[in-house]
Amino acid sequence: QVQLVESGGGLVQAGGSLRLSCAASGRTFRNYDMGWLRQAPGKEREFVARINWSGGSTYYADSVKGRFTISRDNAKNTVYLKMNSLNPEDTAVYYCAADREVVTTTPTYSGQGTQVTVSS
Repeated sequence: QVQLVESGGGLVQAGGSLRLSCAASGRTFRNYDMGWLRQAPGKEREFVARINWSGGSTYYADSVKGRFTISRDNAKNTVYLKMNSLNPEDTAVYYCAADREVVTTTPTYSGQGTQVTVSS
């Protein structure tokens, strides 16, 4: 079992930045592909970004590419999502995700989520 706890969400103006953190506990963190998903009101959950076990490979949704950066610190069992140039379309609940294979929109483990609200 892997427990994931997100933090760092909040209210920010358009053009601003936030950094989300996800602390993981339970099984060996470095064995897992980690990622972030988000769900806006009235929409389905969507993939945002993921990072492989070593941090050597990252993947992003086209909508966030060039603005968001995912990273991980295996010594701290933590994954981060730095979000720059935020716009109102980024408003959503952001979920941390973990999977032994590849993080998708239906990961093996996910957290409770943290709200990100971008005002125009």
